[in-house]
Amino acid sequence: MGTLIPRGPGAGGLAALRRRLARCLRGDPPPPAGPSPGGPPSPGPTTRPGGGRVETLNAVLATGSFIAALMFYAGTMNSNAFYAYFHVSYASIGFSFSDLVLASLRLITMPVLITVALAALAPELPAFLASMGLPARWSLRARRAGHAVAARYPWFVLAGVLLMALWPFVQPYAWGAPLLVACGLLLKPARPGGGQADGRRLPAAALAGLFVLWAVALVADQQGQRQARRVADRLVERTSVAVLSTDPLAIAGIPQGPAVEDLGKGRHYRYRYTRLRLLVERGKRYYLLPLGWRHRTDPTYVIEDDDSIRIELYPGVQ
Repeated sequence: MGTLIPRGPGAGGLAALRRRLARCLRGDPPPPAGPSPGGPPSPGPTTRPGGGRVETLNAVLATGSFIAALMFYAGTMNSNAFYAYFHVSYASIGFSFSDLVLASLRLITMPVLITVALAALAPELPAFLASMGLPARWSLRARRAGHAVAARYPWFVLAGVLLMALWPFVQPYAWGAPLLVACGLLLKPARPGGGQADGRRLPAAALAGLFVLWAVALVADQQGQRQARRVADRLVERTSVAVLSTDPLAIAGIPQGPAVEDLGKGRHYRYRYTRLRLLVERGKRYYLLPLGWRHRTDPTYVIEDDDSIRIELYPGVQ
């Protein structure tokens, strides 16, 4: 009967030892442990119950917060341009957060809604065509077209930079310059590599967000000025205001100013001022414009309602 002789490490074992020693000398981390031969398989990644719901909720909250912040910013820029046209600082009026958010709705027009809808549909166009039962070649063409556009993202950035260089000559469409740069940065395709690729896209996405804010600010400013000029041109249609005062007010005698009437000594409110239109009212302060108001020369009257003042409101001329 033969004697059992213990076997030493074979060629494969020696090669494994050399690789392990080389890793130790280089300071590399050890490889992930795999399942042992013949042993039970290693457990896969576990998911927490409700994890998908939490991620969905976080995404909804983040999107809602971004939209609310964007609406607040747009409303602020729009209100600033609108009231600055009438020589009034919007901050002095005392608008709340909700007031400025609602003011941003003035920027939502039919072209804006159509553009936003098309931009939201574009990434899902291949899947949409497939769901319509169209031949697969249509989805393939749409996907190839999307890839071709994304591959040419530097042209969007260069076009935006060129428009910035021609800034004085592209008014009033200068908002297209930052919008093109933002589109180019967002179209930049992600590189393979997992989380590191996502990390590389974060600076581009943040920079694109800044250019989007710039474009929104330019559009809001233009819309605010356009709305203010429309109000000034049709001032007679706004709410008519009559101011009754116990003492004379320093708003009479100005060309194109309000008309003043002395009601007599026996009246508590002796002086009555008319030919005024209401711009805005906030906190018992009335911002009034005289009929025939001119942007370059005429003032905006600020009347504070107290015991010596009575304000009467009437319909404007339609």
